[in-house]
Order: sequence, then C-alpha cells, then structure tokens
Amino acid sequence: MNPLTDIMQKAVSGMSVQTKRIGVTSENISNADTPGYKRKMVIPDAQIDPSGFREALVVLDQTAGETSFDPTHPMADAEGYVTGSNVSLVIEMADMREANRMYEANLNAFQQARTMYKSLLDVIRR
Repeated sequence: MNPLTDIMQKAVSGMSVQTKRIGVTSENISNADTPGYKRKMVIPDAQIDPSGFREALVVLDQTAGETSFDPTHPMADAEGYVTGSNVSLVIEMADMREANRMYEANLNAFQQARTMYKSLLDVIRR
C-alpha cells in the first residue's frame, strides 16, 4: 500500500475514534445530574478490523457515585440513600478538549498527506 494513503487512512481512523469520544463525553455531560448514571468511557481497541480502521470500545466506569440521604426521592433505596452519577464535569470537559485537539491533529496529518500526495502526482505528470 502507498505510505501516503496509509497515513490518510490512519488519520481518518483516528478522527473516527475522536468523534466517538466527543459523542460519549457529550452524553456524560448531559446525564451528569441523572441519579445512578454510570460514566461511559471510550477505549481504542487494540484490534484493527480488516479494512484497516481502528475500532473504539465504549465501557462503563464502575466507580461509585456520590450518595446522599433523601428518603423522599423516588430512586431512594430502602435506607433512604440516593446514589448520584459518577460523572465529574471537570474530567468530562478535559476529555472533550483532549478529543477535540486529537481530532485536529489527525485532520492536520490527513491534510498534509493529501498535499504531499497531490504534489507527487503533479511531479509524475510532468
């Protein structure tokens, strides 16, 4: 395979993973106040599918959420405690920024490889 197309394919794969990360982080932020909600995390899979693209696995963070005493809450347990979500908005915003920057880095790599490929084709045409 051509090294430049290989670079472009890996950059697209990276952008796909970061897009999934941004989506999952958005879900976490929107459900931060939902009692019992478990934070989702995207983990790039070590396996690469036959087309050459890397997949990303979505797993649940098993960290326990904060508990508060509120016996009137409809989701309270038998002892009157409500378990909140385990989402930290600070962590989610940091993850969102990191995913955004990694997406931009992959996009820049793709654009650079495309420019190099175009230049190569221009040289071959002459």
